[in-house]
Formats: sequence, structure tokens, C-alpha cells
Amino acid sequence: MQQLIGLVLVSFAITSFLIVPFIDLLFYLKRRFERVTEEKINSQTPIHDQLMKADEGVPSGGGVLLILVLVGLSLIAAFWIPLLELTSLKILLLTVLSFGGLGLVDDIRALTTKRKGKLLGLGRKMLLVLQTILALVVASLIYFNLGLNNINIPGIGNFVIGMFYIPLAAFIIVSFANAYNISDGLDGLSTGLLMICLFAFLALASSVFNETLSVFVGVWLGTLIAYLYFNVYPARIYLGDAGAFGFGATLAVVGLLTGKIVGLAIIGGVYIIIIVSSLLQIFSKKFMKRKILPVAPLHMTFKYIGWQEPKIVARFWLAGIIFAILGLWLSLLN
Repeated sequence: MQQLIGLVLVSFAITSFLIVPFIDLLFYLKRRFERVTEEKINSQTPIHDQLMKADEGVPSGGGVLLILVLVGLSLIAAFWIPLLELTSLKILLLTVLSFGGLGLVDDIRALTTKRKGKLLGLGRKMLLVLQTILALVVASLIYFNLGLNNINIPGIGNFVIGMFYIPLAAFIIVSFANAYNISDGLDGLSTGLLMICLFAFLALASSVFNETLSVFVGVWLGTLIAYLYFNVYPARIYLGDAGAFGFGATLAVVGLLTGKIVGLAIIGGVYIIIIVSSLLQIFSKKFMKRKILPVAPLHMTFKYIGWQEPKIVARFWLAGIIFAILGLWLSLLN
């Protein structure tokens, strides 16, 4: 426990020291390379784009710094604490680096082009294909190298599903990567929810003496605490797609490594609600030819109807706390 607390503090201190010059660097790069695109983009989400217009001047890309600190300190901890299980740590680092690298392509485009809706440098279909391939690789490593192949349903029992675990785990990883990205629309929302989830998983990992997972989550929390100071309303920096995809996918893998898939779904319940609201909006527009919400995802609807942004974020955090407590309680039943 003493080592864990020390790692949290070291992670916080290093990120705090680096983040201000990193923000200045992003502002410089944005001013230096930003160009106005001549391409006319017919946005399919004009209300959403209008609500996000005030954030155009804030640079994205903070996730790059956080990922570098997280990976660097995790590797140092692996040499410093000889009892850490390296296979799990390698899978976690592979996830955050691969999904983060995928999102970095969009961050570079966002940094050099004035924002026109949600920029996707790789295109939605190509991005989903690449995410699926990466998720299948990570899920296969979890299955073959760690032997995880079960679903634990609290209060009912444990069910071994064999090879079906791989597509299920891959689906969960891709879902959380995109759910996190969608939730990253209001200042402080996605990062605050992530910290709530990680505290729940830290308690869960500590309860089963999973030191590797505890150390990784502890280092991660330290970086997020420092970052959130600059991301709360009014934000000076955003994670960008590197952080959003990397952190969303890695949160899913943390949940999978605890062996509590149902617990992951409940602890991350607010993320699931957010992505479901977006999916329902897409399906309703395509098949019903009308929108069920004025604007998706759900938190943007509250902003559209006049709620102040800090109020929305605070109330979503409170909902996240309740989901985390419920998910942790159910996960500890067995």
C-alpha cells in the first residue's frame, strides 16, 4: 500500500510538472500549423457542432502526455517491484499504446485544421476495422496468455465460455473505446467518470491482491488528477482521440483482467448509457426518419435544453459514483 500511494504521488507530481509546458506547446503548434480548410463539410450533426463551437480554441492532445507518463512509470515500476506479473502489464501497455496511436492520427489532423464537427482522419469505417483488429489481438492475448475464458455473474455463478471469450472481449474493448470518445464532449466529464471507475477497480484489485493491476491503476490515477485540474470548466486542454481511444480501451481491459465482466458493465454504466443514447439516435434517424433526442449523446441534450455545463458534469459524476458503488458491491458478492 505504501508503494502504491508513493506511485500515485510521483505520477501526479511528474504530470503536474510537465503539463503546463505541454499545454503551451499545443497552443504554439495550433497557432503555427492550423489552417482553414476550403472543404465544405455537410455535417450530419449541426446542433452538436454548434454546441461544441465554443471549444474550438482549446487544443487537443493532452492524452499523448498522459500516455507517455503512464507507460514510462509503469515500466519503471516493473523493474522496481519484482513481484509484478509482467504478462498482464504488457497487455495493458499494448492496449493503451496501440489504441492511443490510432487516435493520434485524428489528433494531428485536429491540431492542423480548424474544427468542423468531429474530425476523423482515418474515416469511421476504417477506424472501426482497425479498432476491431487491435481488440481481437488484445483479447486473444488475454485468452491464450492469461487463460481468462469465463463470465462471472454475481449471485449466480461462473460460466466458462471458451473461445467465445475472444469476440466478446474484443466487442467490450471496442465499445468502451468509442464510448469514452463520445463522452469526451463536456469539460471534465469523461476524465472524472474514468477516475471514479478506476477507484472502484483499484478497490477490486486490492481485494484480490492483484498488485500489477493496482500499480498500473494507481499510476494512471496520478496522471489523471493532474490533468483534470486543467480539464474542468473552462478547460484549457482536451485529451483528444489518442487519450480517448487509449483510455477507453484500457479501462475495458482493466475490467476484463479482474474477471468481472458484469462488474465492468455496471461500474462503467454511465459510459454505456452515453453510447447507447448515440446508437439509438443513429438508428432512429436511419429507420424511423426522426430523432428521439434533440441532439446526441445524452449529455449534449441537457446542454441543448439550457443546463449549465458544470451542473451536467457534476450530476453525471454523481451517477457514476452510484454505478461504481453498485458494480463494486456486486463484484465482491462472490
